[in-house]
Amino acid sequence: MLCLVTDRRRLAPVRGTSDPGAEAMLDQIAEAAAAGLDLVQIREPDLEAGALAALVARAVAVVRGTRTRILVNERADVALAAGAHGVHLRAASMDARRVRALVPPGFLIGRSVHGAAEAMRVDEEGGVDFLVLGTIFPSASKPAGHPTLGLSTLAAVTRRCTVPVLAIGGITLVSAPAVARAGAAGVAAIGLFQPVGSRGEDRAKSLAEIVQDLRVLFDTPAQSSLP
Repeated sequence: MLCLVTDRRRLAPVRGTSDPGAEAMLDQIAEAAAAGLDLVQIREPDLEAGALAALVARAVAVVRGTRTRILVNERADVALAAGAHGVHLRAASMDARRVRALVPPGFLIGRSVHGAAEAMRVDEEGGVDFLVLGTIFPSASKPAGHPTLGLSTLAAVTRRCTVPVLAIGGITLVSAPAVARAGAAGVAAIGLFQPVGSRGEDRAKSLAEIVQDLRVLFDTPAQSSLP
C-alpha cells in the first residue's frame, strides 16, 4: 500500500491559473495514478470546505479508471460530498466507529497514530481500514527535534495490530527496505513522491520507477491489503 500525501505549497506552481498550487497538485495526482499508487490523501488544511470539495472532486475525476483511491484528510463530510473514496482521520478526530456508521459500504477510513499504545487502542476499537504510524524518521515536514518512533516501535505495532500499518516520516528508497522488514504494509509520504523539479528534493528516478521499487518490497503475501 503506497500513499501520496499532498502538500500543494511544496510544488512548483502552474503559472497563469487561479490556484497555481492546486493545478500542480492535480498534475501530481495524475502522475501518481499513472504510476499505480494505491492512495492519495488530500491534505490541504488551509482550504475552506467549498474550495476543498471542488478540488477533491477534480482529483476523483483525475484518478477515475485507475487503481488509485482518493482520501480526504479529516473532513468526512467533504469526502462524501465530493465523491471521494474515503477519509483519513487525525489522532484527535472523531471515533472511527462513529464515522463508519455514517458512510456507505466500501468507504475507506484511515487514521494517524503516534505511538504503540495509541495504535493498539485504535486497532482494538475497530472501524479503521488501516493505520498510518509516524513519525518514523526525521522528516522535512516536521520541525527539528520533533520526536521520532524508529523501527523498533514500528515493528512492535505491526506485530500486534490486525489492520495494515503504513509508515510515515522521512521515508526514502534507502530506508524503505528496513521499514518493510519491520512489517509495515507500505508507506505514506510527501517528499518521496514529489515531482521532479518541485520545491522539494528532485527525484533521481521517475515516480513509476519509485513505485516499482517499493512494490518489490511491500507487495508480498505476508503484507496486508485494503478490502
